[in-house]
Amino acid sequence: MNLLATLFAQTAAPAAGGGGSFAPFLFQIAAIFGIFYFLMIRPQQKQRKKHEADIMAIKKGDQIVTSGGIVGEVLHIKEGMKEGAPAPGMGDHITIKSGESRLIVTRGRIAAVGGEAPAS
Repeated sequence: MNLLATLFAQTAAPAAGGGGSFAPFLFQIAAIFGIFYFLMIRPQQKQRKKHEADIMAIKKGDQIVTSGGIVGEVLHIKEGMKEGAPAPGMGDHITIKSGESRLIVTRGRIAAVGGEAPAS
């Protein structure tokens, strides 16, 4: 029994005497969060905003790539209506020409936007 009491006293003693400051732990957590924010979250947000701006700026004649991998040239954009006036949105239907086929895709399914299509 004396051995058990000695082991308990050794494990409990640092918890009672070393409970000093919680500040270094909070500083470490804040530093880790800051690193994650500036190295992962912020660049991803900037990239997403640029991608959305590129998609909203699509015009007739642009070269696009859909999320399914289809490459085509924009022929027509049918914008949705908002408060009685046409307003661009992610649900707009975009007609593209890929090879000899014409396809209709939604604006939200466009993965990449190129520049003007090459003259053929």
